[in-house]
Amino acid sequence: MNDIGMNQWLAAACLLLTVAVYACARWLYARHRAIWFAPLLFAPVVLVGIVLATGIPYPVYMADARWLMWMLGPTTVAFAIPIHDQRAVIRRNPVTIAAGVVAGVVLGVGSSWLLARAFHLPPELAHSLLPRSVSTPFAVTATDAFGGSRELTSLFVVVTGVFGMMTGELVLRVLPMRSRMARGAMLGAASHGAGTAKARELGEEEGVVASLTMTLAGITLVLVAPLLAGWLG
Repeated sequence: MNDIGMNQWLAAACLLLTVAVYACARWLYARHRAIWFAPLLFAPVVLVGIVLATGIPYPVYMADARWLMWMLGPTTVAFAIPIHDQRAVIRRNPVTIAAGVVAGVVLGVGSSWLLARAFHLPPELAHSLLPRSVSTPFAVTATDAFGGSRELTSLFVVVTGVFGMMTGELVLRVLPMRSRMARGAMLGAASHGAGTAKARELGEEEGVVASLTMTLAGITLVLVAPLLAGWLG
């Protein structure tokens, strides 16, 4: 088998491996609920370890795995479903959800910009960091407006989500926040999908509000990203 054929076979194997590792992480986390089995943490760590150990070049790994990134487009459209399904919740609690969305976007982008300035990060790194607090489908779209890298943004989104999942419940214990609506909005706005998963563990109402807040925050950031890009430079 020539090098081209070998690389094509290896790329297909990498795609199957990625899906298998993610499925394994979901299976483990559903049964043990240990943070190290969270798919956002377990799958990337295992895959990076395998790629480094085997010496698989990144372009070869991404040759077929890029289709997983392509699926972010349909995933973004699918976020309209929970908004439609939970429209009654939005009508009953517009202030709480709106406050969570605005706070999530402002604090997420603002804190990222301040961190980038404080540590004098290179422009590409700084711009890739800005949309880290929204779900990946929205973040990779917003980062195009900011002038960042989709790959770096995806990494920052994962780190933010895992950190929020690890510390979210502790923060809720410290803060005098008893409203289920407010707790769900905080987790959804701060830690997107991972925060929403944690909110669902706390209760059904928290999970619904977190899902709505996460989705609306992502849509809002995509819409305002071109304007923010001009302001933040």
